[in-house]
Amino acid sequence: MTPDEHLDLLRIEGHRLAAMPVDALDAPVPTVPGWTLERVLRHTGKVHRWVAATLAAGPGADLGGSAELLSLPKGPDCLPAYREALEQLLAELTAHDFDRAAPTFAGPGTVGFWARRQAHEVAVHRVDAADAVHAAGGPAPEAMSVTGSVDGVDEWARLMLPRVLAEVPVVLREKTVHLHGTDAPDAEWLLTLTPDGVRVTAGHAKGDVAVRGTAQELLLTMWRRRPLAALEVFGDAGVAQAMVDAARI
Repeated sequence: MTPDEHLDLLRIEGHRLAAMPVDALDAPVPTVPGWTLERVLRHTGKVHRWVAATLAAGPGADLGGSAELLSLPKGPDCLPAYREALEQLLAELTAHDFDRAAPTFAGPGTVGFWARRQAHEVAVHRVDAADAVHAAGGPAPEAMSVTGSVDGVDEWARLMLPRVLAEVPVVLREKTVHLHGTDAPDAEWLLTLTPDGVRVTAGHAKGDVAVRGTAQELLLTMWRRRPLAALEVFGDAGVAQAMVDAARI
């Protein structure tokens, strides 16, 4: 996906999240114990504010920030506050060239890094919110974009998984996991888990275990929003489960 496509995905999923019903704010998120719809909105909005403030401060910005200043209000006011935070982020992202330098939690990066990261941040949390509403008697969640889900799995494999598996557990060392999205032609990855970290190779390859499903199912399972049992697993299922269990982000 291009940065412009990430921006479009962020806008679409952000507006979906902003449209959640105010009378469901107390609804628990079934896949994230202890979270409610309100917490999803306040967390995601706070992250939006943090990223917007970081970009506004320029390439030399400190990634820190006052939690009190960035936090969203509690109760019904969190919904309009989330909408405001989303628009603030979108405005900041569109105000700069995507290639402009920007600090990131992964080291020196660009504005485009944040367009991608925030697109997938809000996409997954929008499903969290929709799951909460659905469990409370509301409609089923709208499907995620196939293209966005493929890119989300790629980001999870190349950026997020290596962050949490900087030291790969012994049980996973030298193991290989093949991820296969069944609804897109470019949705295959081989993850090689070495003592030094994670190596990702795009394309079809045989691993110790293969995990197959739609790109959305893969993405939500890797983010621990859906059980591994919801996917097709061939080979050593214990390796796949151990990887998902270790990927607590």
